[in-house]
Amino acid sequence: MSTDQQPRANSGVFRTKSVEQSIRDTEEPEHALKKSLSAWDLMVFGVGVIIGTGIFVLTGKVAKENAGPATALAFVAAGIVCALAALCYAEFASTVPVAGSAYTFAYASIGELPAWIIGWDLVLEFALGTAVVAVGWSGYVRSLMDNIDWHLPAALEGPDVPGGTFDILAFLLVLVLTVVLVLGMKLSARITALVVAIKVTVVMIVIVAGLFFIVGDNYKPFIPPAVTPEGGGSNWDSPLVQLIFGYEPTNFGVMGIFTAASVVFFAFIGFDVVATAAEETKLPQRDMPRGILGSLFICTVLYVAVALVVTGMQHYTELSVSAPLADAFKAAGHPFYAGVISFGAAVGLTTVCLILLLGQTRVFFAMSRDGLLPRFFSVTHPRFRTPYRPTILLGVIIAIVAGFTSINELATLVNIGTLFAFVVVAVGVMVLRRTRPDLPRAFRTPWVPVLPILSIAASFWLMLNLPGETWFRFAVWMVIGIVVYFLYGRSHSRLGQAGRDARY
Repeated sequence: MSTDQQPRANSGVFRTKSVEQSIRDTEEPEHALKKSLSAWDLMVFGVGVIIGTGIFVLTGKVAKENAGPATALAFVAAGIVCALAALCYAEFASTVPVAGSAYTFAYASIGELPAWIIGWDLVLEFALGTAVVAVGWSGYVRSLMDNIDWHLPAALEGPDVPGGTFDILAFLLVLVLTVVLVLGMKLSARITALVVAIKVTVVMIVIVAGLFFIVGDNYKPFIPPAVTPEGGGSNWDSPLVQLIFGYEPTNFGVMGIFTAASVVFFAFIGFDVVATAAEETKLPQRDMPRGILGSLFICTVLYVAVALVVTGMQHYTELSVSAPLADAFKAAGHPFYAGVISFGAAVGLTTVCLILLLGQTRVFFAMSRDGLLPRFFSVTHPRFRTPYRPTILLGVIIAIVAGFTSINELATLVNIGTLFAFVVVAVGVMVLRRTRPDLPRAFRTPWVPVLPILSIAASFWLMLNLPGETWFRFAVWMVIGIVVYFLYGRSHSRLGQAGRDARY
């Protein structure tokens, strides 16, 4: 058997697409993406999408409600979970440098139906992530406008505001970013680099300035005594692990750190988006691991530093939940820094939206190129070499969703979607090591299968700490996806058609 063939190539819904075939598909002129990104571009993308609402909001929330000053350790725990997954992503992204991230990786290792399921999951994850962040961006911008006495008509401030019906700012943001993505990846990278520079500068200002206002007594106790959270029970909003086993998460104490980690995990979402740009990277075998691991390391260090500073500036029991960094500086008598932080948050969320939208369009494009979605969407622009059709379609849909919908309650779907992708990628690494040991691997995940198994266990544990309602909504979306696959994707799959042609 040649290395271009695999034992399960045409075995129904678990047929796999060889790595060689995936790479050949990227060379079709009409369906090819332009290679323009470097390791630096990838690292900037990673930092740009990871640093968002998490560092500006979640720090205070989990410090006050879950972990106290030990919030820094919660960020470390969440970062370790992401690092385990990142090592698996790095091997796949350097071995299979094709658009689609976890979808493409699953197709090459586990099979077509699992690949479809993870692709369907990623489309939801990135779409909701983009819309949620766009609405958050709109809130920061309106706050800045209020500071200079500029006000939008109430009807255009969004459904979260009394009397509001349409969020014009969130709608326009997504449309503008859609145009940027259509015009080309290099333009997107340049804009992202500029915005990331501003955002990281603001974060560094917070860290350095905050050091001068730290009071040592605020760290006592560093790990507050454990308490059982109020309102425990079997509510639908309770973590699934509690609903199944009757376990109640502990606030504070050592277990409170892990409870906090399941919350601050949202702050790390995005590094996996870097993998969706593998096909547009000049030297993916070398640069993808650097981009993925480098951006994750930088953001973890910044998160831990910010957590230590903000809990040192103000006692965790007094921290604000909505704007902890800004309010900590106000409490220290320096409101100027509060304005700087609000500006940094508004600017920073722009890149988060841009890169989440980028990730979604690349997954959609890859699924279309494989025939699992209409091939109409896999044609690239003749001049810009970008997947302009899915970019425009998805950009308009997400803009409308962000404008009309209050979707904060759906934000946890982004968490469960990402963690599910982590599990699939870790499984795929182990499977591909066994089925294709001959495959050239520029980067090899260490300690296989131990490290992938640890990644699966850590990701699944955080998934169990998400609400039962989130699991239900996720299951409904997955069932819809499976129905779509059997009604359309299975019969239109290019891999399936090639197998049928070979038999006749």
